[in-house]
Amino acid sequence: MPTDNPDVNQQPHGLVRRMGLLPATALNMSNMIGVGPFITIPLLMTGLGGPQALLGWVVALVIVLADGLIWSELAAALPGSGGTYRYLREGFGRMGVGRLMAFLFIWQFILSGPLEIASGYIGFAHYARYIWPEMGRPLVLLIAMSVGVLNIALLYRRIDSIARITVTLWVGALVTTFAVIISGAFNFSPAIAFDFPPGAFSFSLGFFVGLGASARIGIYDYLGYYDVCYIGDEVKDPGRVMPRAILISVVAVAIIYAGINLSIIGVIPWREFVPASAHPTSDFIVSIFMERLYGSGVATVFTLLVLWTAFGSVFALLLGYSRIPYAAALDGTFFAVFGKLHPTRRFPHVSLLVIGAIAILCSTVSLGVVIDALIITRILVQFIGQIVALVLLRRTQPDLPRPFRVWLYPLPLVVALAGWIFVFATSDPTVILFGLATLAVGVAVYLVRASIRKEWPFGLPDAVSPTG
Repeated sequence: MPTDNPDVNQQPHGLVRRMGLLPATALNMSNMIGVGPFITIPLLMTGLGGPQALLGWVVALVIVLADGLIWSELAAALPGSGGTYRYLREGFGRMGVGRLMAFLFIWQFILSGPLEIASGYIGFAHYARYIWPEMGRPLVLLIAMSVGVLNIALLYRRIDSIARITVTLWVGALVTTFAVIISGAFNFSPAIAFDFPPGAFSFSLGFFVGLGASARIGIYDYLGYYDVCYIGDEVKDPGRVMPRAILISVVAVAIIYAGINLSIIGVIPWREFVPASAHPTSDFIVSIFMERLYGSGVATVFTLLVLWTAFGSVFALLLGYSRIPYAAALDGTFFAVFGKLHPTRRFPHVSLLVIGAIAILCSTVSLGVVIDALIITRILVQFIGQIVALVLLRRTQPDLPRPFRVWLYPLPLVVALAGWIFVFATSDPTVILFGLATLAVGVAVYLVRASIRKEWPFGLPDAVSPTG
């Protein structure tokens, strides 16, 4: 039975289970909503050149719903910090292929994790240009980096304090999104929203490539439905809380996103912001939406709410991602220094500082490139890897307690696998090569490291060194 007594909820390695269902769901939703839907609608529409691009959003929803069920079973069966790292390690075998898969996840994460956080900093700074339209590149960078510093400062504390901050930021995100949806509902024009261009549904090769591009943007907007899995050691009653937080987040955010997307394209003709690269106002299209309805004064206040929401997202991201190197360090797969906890506040402060600092440095990267590279790099090792890990766990550990099981197994696994392969195959060849090259280098680094440490496939030591 769950309890709030810290002595009962404290884990052997020092972390304490203090986060319940409400803050866990708030953490996921804050991450998912963020600045994404407010700046990526033009990018989403650009994929297919019109409102038919919303099909990409639907494809993304189907994929993440199926994938959310996979995350839910893995999180309930293996409720520890580290998320994917832990699932791959256990699913593929702790002393065998699982070591390689876990290492590859950490390897790609060192690149993709801070870049994802940085995309929030970039989006925050770009959106602020609605208030300061003459802002130059140096000031944009300064704002992005300052947000990164503030984020680290707010997370440098105990998890129970963070839970309260998370709920506060989440409430702000909900206020912002519902303001858009309600405004759009009262001013929606079907003629504007569904003004399809000629040949919108040609179903040619180009159509499916564009659909894949729109789906990648949709998936980027949904990223974070699993964020609570990275802090599993700090969640109360994790077998019940984490699956519910994941599934509630996906369904709730899907409804919110549908409302936001339809609200925008039902008021502002899509030709005014597509293609996104040719329209500078696409960086803050939702503020333009509010300005058109209520004037610049209300739009400025709303922009501040969007910035609040954007900060809530990067706050949730850095909180979850800072626990991944920590979990890897605990069992010897990563450098031991990342496994240190703050002596009095009991959180992984070294991991937080390092990931936070790298994210700040990455805030100069183009948002569009970041999104494509993020998704492609993660598909092979993280998303497809977890599908295989779940199947292997069911076969090799059938008696493992599973408070939650994938519904209609194995259908969601097939749907998720087909979806991830489609998104991967329709990506730009250069981005695909980048993702494959990153993993190839990771395999080479692992093999060199394993040969030195006499680990799989070169042998198994009696004890694993924690020094990495």
